[in-house]
Amino acid sequence: MKRLILSGLFLVMAATLTAQNNKPAKDNKNTEKRDRLNARLKLQEEVDPGFKKHNVFGIKLASDGYGISFEKAKYKDVKNALLFQVEVGEKKHPKEERLTSSFGPFGQVNSVVIGKANNFYQFKLGVAQMKMIGGKANKNGVSASLLYGGGLSLGLLKPYYIDVQISGSGARERVTIDSIFNNPNKYEFIIGGSGFTYGWNELQIKPGAQAKVAMRFDYGRFNETVAAIETGITAEYYFSKIRQLADIKERQLFFSGYVTILFGRRKKPL
Repeated sequence: MKRLILSGLFLVMAATLTAQNNKPAKDNKNTEKRDRLNARLKLQEEVDPGFKKHNVFGIKLASDGYGISFEKAKYKDVKNALLFQVEVGEKKHPKEERLTSSFGPFGQVNSVVIGKANNFYQFKLGVAQMKMIGGKANKNGVSASLLYGGGLSLGLLKPYYIDVQISGSGARERVTIDSIFNNPNKYEFIIGGSGFTYGWNELQIKPGAQAKVAMRFDYGRFNETVAAIETGITAEYYFSKIRQLADIKERQLFFSGYVTILFGRRKKPL
C-alpha cells in the first residue's frame, strides 16, 4: 500500500514537471500564431488588393446648384489613383427667388424666378489626383483620400423665357426679362416660366477653367462595389462675364462647396 502511494505521488510530480516544461512551448506557438495574423493584416493594408481601375457615377449637391458626374480611374498603387472626370450641372445665383405667379385652369401652380435673365449650365472635363491618407485594413474598412485637380469648364447660357399676358387683349406672349423691362406697360401680368425646352436656339457658349480640392470617404475599399461620399470646394473662372439675374452684377469667378454621393464598381486586370 505504501509503495502504491509513493508511486502515485511520483507520477503526479512527473506530470506537473512535464506540463511546466511544455507551457513555454505552447506560449511560443500562440505568440507565433498571433504574429502571423498581424503580419497578414498589415500585408492586406499595405499591398495592392488587385483593383486597377474603377467606373463611378456621382450625384452632386452644391451650395449654388446641382449636377451629375462620371469618373474613370487608373490606380498607380493602393494609395494613388489618376481620375478622369466628366460633369454636367446647373449653377444658380444665390439671390434667385422662385415665386408662385398664377394658377392654371387644371389647378396647376405656375411659378417664375423673378428677374432671372439666363439659365447657367456647365459641362466640365477634368483630371484629378487621388491620394489615400488614412484607412482600415479590413474588407469593410473606410478609407479617407485627398483629391485635387482641375480642367476645362464650358459654360452654357440659355435665355430664361417667361409667359406673360398682354395688356387689354388677353393674348399671351413668350418673352425674356429684358422685354418686360423695356416695355413695362405692354404686359398685364406674368403667367409663369416658359419651361426648360425654350431658348436653346439662342445658347451662348462661355469657355473657362475649373479647379477643386476635396476629401473622399470610401466605405469598403477592398470591395468591388464603390460606395463613397466626397465633399469639397470648387473654383470656376470664365473668360467672359456670366449674366444670371438682370439686376445683379455679372461675374466671372465662382466659388462653391459641394457634397457628392458616388457609386460604381472597381475592376481587376484581365
